[in-house]
Amino acid sequence: MLSRFKENILLQVLTLVLFGPACQASSLGLTVHVVPLDNDGGKMVRAHFSAIAAAPCPSLAGLCAVGEDCLVHPTSLPFNGTKPGSGWCVRQWQKTVPSIYSANISVGPNADFYVSMNAGPSVRANSGRLNHPPVVGLLPPLRARVNCPHHFHLSVKDLDGDAIRCRFAQPSQGECLRCTQHSFIELDEEKCTLTFTGRAPAGQYFIYLMVEDLIPAPKISFYGNQPLSAVPVHLSLTVEESTTSCTDEPVAAGDTPEENSMLFVLPYQEVVFNVSFMSQAESVLEVAVVGPPELYRVGFKTVGPLALMTMAWIRSENNLTQILPICFAVNTQSLQSEPRCVWLYQREMRTLPAGTELKCENTEMVLSLPVSSLSNINLAELQLNSPTCPVTYNSTHLTARVSLDGCGTKRVHSGSELVYTNTLRSVRPYTKVSRQPSLILPLACRIPGVQATGPNYKISLPSETEMFGPLRIWIEVLMPGEGPMAEFTRTPKFRSLQLSPERSRREAESPSKIDTSTNSSSTNSTDNSSSTSGAVGSRITQLDLHVMSNCSIKRAEMIVSNCIESETEDFAESRPILRQGCTTPNTLEVITSQSSSKIYRMDLSKIEPKGLMMYIRCTVNLCISTLGSLKCPDLCTHSLDHRSVVGSVFTSSYTVDSAPISLVVTTAAPSTTSVVTTEQTIVPHDTTNTSSTSHAQEHASAVAAAVIFTTMSMFLQNVLFY
Repeated sequence: MLSRFKENILLQVLTLVLFGPACQASSLGLTVHVVPLDNDGGKMVRAHFSAIAAAPCPSLAGLCAVGEDCLVHPTSLPFNGTKPGSGWCVRQWQKTVPSIYSANISVGPNADFYVSMNAGPSVRANSGRLNHPPVVGLLPPLRARVNCPHHFHLSVKDLDGDAIRCRFAQPSQGECLRCTQHSFIELDEEKCTLTFTGRAPAGQYFIYLMVEDLIPAPKISFYGNQPLSAVPVHLSLTVEESTTSCTDEPVAAGDTPEENSMLFVLPYQEVVFNVSFMSQAESVLEVAVVGPPELYRVGFKTVGPLALMTMAWIRSENNLTQILPICFAVNTQSLQSEPRCVWLYQREMRTLPAGTELKCENTEMVLSLPVSSLSNINLAELQLNSPTCPVTYNSTHLTARVSLDGCGTKRVHSGSELVYTNTLRSVRPYTKVSRQPSLILPLACRIPGVQATGPNYKISLPSETEMFGPLRIWIEVLMPGEGPMAEFTRTPKFRSLQLSPERSRREAESPSKIDTSTNSSSTNSTDNSSSTSGAVGSRITQLDLHVMSNCSIKRAEMIVSNCIESETEDFAESRPILRQGCTTPNTLEVITSQSSSKIYRMDLSKIEPKGLMMYIRCTVNLCISTLGSLKCPDLCTHSLDHRSVVGSVFTSSYTVDSAPISLVVTTAAPSTTSVVTTEQTIVPHDTTNTSSTSHAQEHASAVAAAVIFTTMSMFLQNVLFY
């Protein structure tokens, strides 16, 4: 077998090669999932290609020649991302090719790559069936940082249960072109794990991989065991300079599926799962995903360090591979989480027995099934999705009348068709163990001619104005004990939201004096407003940052994710006041009774600005919890309750800029403060920045009226599935 592999340019192993900074004609990733065709003994295979190309996204026109058995997968939901570089997108197609195949493939004018594979044919001695080559999940473009070691696990599956081995491709065997190994890349062949040692200069490198399957043998090593097939995998790795810690990468949280999880899918069944990630160092920009055609990604939202998204896939009629990987990772400005893959398994269904009939009527579907075909099936255990709808049977037939609006019937869209689905299955008590066979029978009524715009994921939700009213958010910077919130700042109660290893709260009396005699949640401080003002020309030592809103909804809560201060209006250089909802050592939150506004006491003696002026910029959301038992999320906690995020409705993210703030005492402060605000036009799901500027009169008391600078992010609302 090995000699035949060499003769046919065998791609025996998972091959990784990194060479030089990226050139324009290289792909950022590729996998080939191979399905042998039985009609000619496996000499021809259906190859399913997934390729990642750099933006702008190339066209696949011309990829399929006239007369070829070739199909390009158009999709209304393309896979794309913005990191690394200028962005990327995924192109997918399938083509019937010889089982032993090598070719140069061009995807658009700027993406060209070499593919070589050996998929048999090989008949398995244990089953008499054609061998199925292994399937590899295509990871999004990988990112790493200089001097930060990193592991990348390749998610691989084999339908035949064979052992899988990964190795570097060998150009001498025709497995790759211009591929050389680098000292900063290591490969565990049996675990299919890549290790980046960190000792590489910044740049983009290409990874060429081969994966092979082997008959399981009771040996310590695979070496000497001849491979049955080999398929290629290409990856890319972008190494970047970074000032963050090597341990700052985002991590999966909440109910994110575990690596290599398998989700079983029946015909016309909808599979839904959520992913969530925590990123303490930087806000998440995107969830990068590579998966099967028509995989829905909805409900992306970020609240402080937490990012969430929902994915869904409906199994309609398709000729895709039986197992389908979904691989994803989150990107921040300079960081990437560890990639993770989830697998969909399309269950094979047996041919229905003669005499089975399913009638689709206006309001119900009627099933008639011969009892003779259900030998050894306990008919009393059969139920529909809802047990309230009866299943009747006699000596000859089983009958069920399934309402399209009840009985647990679900509606899904498949192309232009509306499909009603239900399932007849054996349901046994949890305490009962039986060796009797069970039945799973999917039922579907397809209504043709319904031109659907997509699945029922995008339910019409109230607008931001309907939920929160006409909204204005602004900043006021005041001397302690001044302004409309003076009752809270004159004799304040503080709490510190500093990010300790345990992310626990500790209470402080003032920026310079901490009450260690009590463990209560808050402490009182004396009126220290007079201590913050001095002679004309002296520097101000304390200021109160008021982040205000005009929202009158009692249940509304303000969430301030980040605040920075700078000595220049363009914020070219800045220092944090709040980071991911947590205060810095120079800042304390003033406790108030108003949940829709926030106040923070800033100790300027510790911030030590060099100039005479200061500017502040904050990122703000308002939130209403839809669950009566929960409040909106508290970002600065060790264990963020993900239910509070999923069960809440958020406004758009607002970036609010202050007017210039004087840091020296000039003249006596006026008795009143004028606050200038501006109206904003909110367009959900529009990422275009809309800014409006106003300039408030500067007062000697360092009162700064705010300027609102509204940045539209994705409208953070729950997305409903049914």
